[in-house]
Amino acid sequence: MQILKEFKEFAMRGNVVDMAIGIIIGSAFGKIVSSLVQDVIMPPIGLIMGNVDFSNLVLTLREKSETAEAITLKYGVFINTILDFTIVAFAIFMLIKQMNRLKKKEEAVIAEPTTKECPHCCSAIPLKAVRCPQCTSEL
Repeated sequence: MQILKEFKEFAMRGNVVDMAIGIIIGSAFGKIVSSLVQDVIMPPIGLIMGNVDFSNLVLTLREKSETAEAITLKYGVFINTILDFTIVAFAIFMLIKQMNRLKKKEEAVIAEPTTKECPHCCSAIPLKAVRCPQCTSEL
């Protein structure tokens, strides 16, 4: 029973749940991007290039025979996959860039200093001090 309790504590930690949600959303986003590339971006590009369907672009290494299937390199599918990856990578880059920009704004809030330096002994002293506690100099 102890191992089940430990597993429950592990599975319910915030970062594990957040990671699971991120994976699910990322998977759905990947499907959206794949559809965008295959159904929206590639058809006009294929039309411009002379009615080329990229998913059907193949290089046949060996023709089909009675005893063996054809061996082909499906470079059109590879082009679609590269475009998928590029769009996903760019979207993630833009997301992280915005997160970093928001984080920098939070870091930009600088707290007012609470200490100053003694001109005689260079030790840190409170701003309101009129005498240095280290060297007893008047400020």
